[in-house]
Parts: sequence; structure tokens; C-alpha cells
Amino acid sequence: MTIGAGDLKKGMAIELDGEPHVVVEFERQKMQQRAPTTRVRFRSLRTGKVVDKSYSGYDVKLTAASVDRRDAQYIYHDGESYNFMDVKTFEQFPLNEEQVGDASNYLIEQTTVQVIFFNDAPMGIELPINIGLKVTDADPGFKGDTATGGTKSATVETGVQVQVPLFVEAGDVIKIDTRTGAYVSRV
Repeated sequence: MTIGAGDLKKGMAIELDGEPHVVVEFERQKMQQRAPTTRVRFRSLRTGKVVDKSYSGYDVKLTAASVDRRDAQYIYHDGESYNFMDVKTFEQFPLNEEQVGDASNYLIEQTTVQVIFFNDAPMGIELPINIGLKVTDADPGFKGDTATGGTKSATVETGVQVQVPLFVEAGDVIKIDTRTGAYVSRV
């Protein structure tokens, strides 16, 4: 299926050079008496690399990638690969460190994620927007440290350090935005 530049949307899967890519952002410019220019930023589903492309003219055609997304549960990490189980078929499949990427910073057992398949082969994962993680270590916060809302460093159960408000202590469960790695709220 071909897609014109006018039909692009963020998150759409496009096939470039035989590889699946996702549209991260795009911009259209139309100047007087010239053909329009479309600038698109793609992220490879296989490697995570970002590619910028520019297209000019009215007859730009892109090929939609046959990408399938399935809900799966993270089971365990065996040192070489991260193992997931399809929640409907109970089929298990491993993904290597490159395919999981930075998402490994937020994976704990029993977390439900979306696994992206291209031609029936797992390519990578998409985390939920927010995820709850337990604080294992937090710097002490002293009353009266700041005039406005202050922050301190805390380590969550996956080993990631997050800036949190002064009232968060070790043992608390906090919600983290997986896109930015920022503290959202206490659960």
C-alpha cells in the first residue's frame, strides 16, 4: 500500500530500503510558485537509528510497512536476551539487547509491553507511557532545603536514577514517564 506525503501521521510505519521505520515527526512547507517540501524524521524499528529525509513535489509515494503489534509480558533476562510471552497465544520469543534498547531501564518481570513484529519476526518493544517502579535508594531530603519545590536523586529497582521530590523515600512506588525518564507521581 502506498501513502502520499499528505497522509503521513506520527507513529505510522513506513518501509524504507526494505526496513521498517516509524514516523517520529514531519513538517510540510509550501512556498509561492514552488512545489511543496516535506521533511520527515524516521526511527528504525530494527536498530533505533534516526533518519532524516526530505521529499519535494506533489507525487511523493511511500510504502506502508506491514507491522504488527502484539501485547506481551516480560518474563526474564538470561544475560544475553530478554524473553517475552504473548499474552494470548502464550508463545515465547527472545529479543536481544539491541532490539530492546533503552527500554531495558524500565523493564521488571510481569510488565506488559507491545512487541513490534515485521514479517512475523519480533523487531522491538514499546513500553507503556507510564510505569510504576519501587524506589530502592533515595538521598535524604531535609525540611527547609528550598523555598520552592526541590528535588533529590533516587534509584529505582531497575537501577535507573530519577530526580524526585524531597518527600519520596526508599520503599515508595513512583510512576515514571518512559518517554522522558521523569518522575510523574507517587503511586
